[in-house]
Amino acid sequence: MIASPPTPEYGTISALLSGETFVPTRPRSLEETGLSDSLIEALICKRLASVGAESGRSLAEHVCLPLGVLEDRYQKLRTRQILSHKGAAALNDYVYGLTDQGREYTQQLIELCGYSGPAPVPLSEYVTSVDAQTITAEAPKRHHLEHAFEDISVDPAMFARMGPAVNSGAGLFLYGAPGNGKTTLAERITLCFGQEIWIPRVLLAEGEFIKLYDPAYHITVPGSAGQLMRQDAHDPRWIKVRRPTVIVGGELTMDSLEIRHNIHTHVSEAPLQLKSNCGSLLIDDFGRQRMDPLELLNRWIVPLEKHHDYLTLGSGVKIQVPFDQLIIFSTNLEPKDLVDEAFLRRIPYKINVPDPEEEEFHRLFAFAAPAVGCPYDRAAVQHLLEKHYRPLHRPLRRCHPRDLLLQIHNYCSYNDLPMEMKPEYFDLVVENYFTVVG
Repeated sequence: MIASPPTPEYGTISALLSGETFVPTRPRSLEETGLSDSLIEALICKRLASVGAESGRSLAEHVCLPLGVLEDRYQKLRTRQILSHKGAAALNDYVYGLTDQGREYTQQLIELCGYSGPAPVPLSEYVTSVDAQTITAEAPKRHHLEHAFEDISVDPAMFARMGPAVNSGAGLFLYGAPGNGKTTLAERITLCFGQEIWIPRVLLAEGEFIKLYDPAYHITVPGSAGQLMRQDAHDPRWIKVRRPTVIVGGELTMDSLEIRHNIHTHVSEAPLQLKSNCGSLLIDDFGRQRMDPLELLNRWIVPLEKHHDYLTLGSGVKIQVPFDQLIIFSTNLEPKDLVDEAFLRRIPYKINVPDPEEEEFHRLFAFAAPAVGCPYDRAAVQHLLEKHYRPLHRPLRRCHPRDLLLQIHNYCSYNDLPMEMKPEYFDLVVENYFTVVG
């Protein structure tokens, strides 16, 4: 059975698409939340079960719904002798607590579902928000890329190839030798798009809670959380974040691409591709995962083409969700050696990240020098090239300037010396750095 997102019947979205920017409007009634009375009452009771007693306003802040929406719920729960007044609070508010009957009732609710936190957003409303904030509609131009990459060195020829790939919003392969900055490039690509999006903290799909907001991947926009309860504020069930860049490497498994359901709490966690919607998903070190690349091909070949995915809830019901992100595969291997032609066709751009030339190597040292607190010395870098690279035919890597300067910094710090680029310092740290890896 596959459950498609229903058409929104409440008024929180209709006004949002009339302008250029998506902002989730504050619900003014229970109907506008898209949630049932019983679900909201359960969240209130579970919160009080954990804290003992709390004012109506504090409860509203925890549940992330306006006080005006919850006041009727408080009154109904009091009428049913689930809640009682424990005292008065500021601004004509009351402190609420559970009655003996209410504690027994709440324990039954917790056994059914252990979730207690912000009220969820219905899946249908989230689908609409992804359509409104899709990364594919951004189409960044040259000046957007230049701004995103302004503080790192990028080869002009590669920059010229990468621009149209990012503009397309389609997937791309970054391939080349390790240490040349493929991961750094992928992280900067997200910055080329619109900076901020709105995401729900928690989703509700077919009666199940799915945690979407993840501080490991979602960076909150400063100031947005402090205005949640203002009368003209956004819907506090949503949070404003920077477009996410989700990075996964060799630890990627098929399980991390599916909804993870906790059988004890009956609360689910969104998979990585859902958390990366409206942003970028970087598969780092592609080909070195514990699963065969063909498994990932079979799992994603339809989502990459149709821009939607099917996920299975804990109940076994399948739901359709957006698959809307820039997919970036970073690999040290040739793409054609990893996957077949059908997959490569769906990832239309394959960009080689080559070793830097010597002149770029100098620029990389110049970029890295301020970070370790020393001036750039061209003569010292030239000594490094002439003694430790050319005679040994050692390949240049973009990570070498940063790594070697960090070792010099540690050496100078340990010996209480001023931080400088000196030929003799390079001679010391090269032996440590390249003995194993070179």
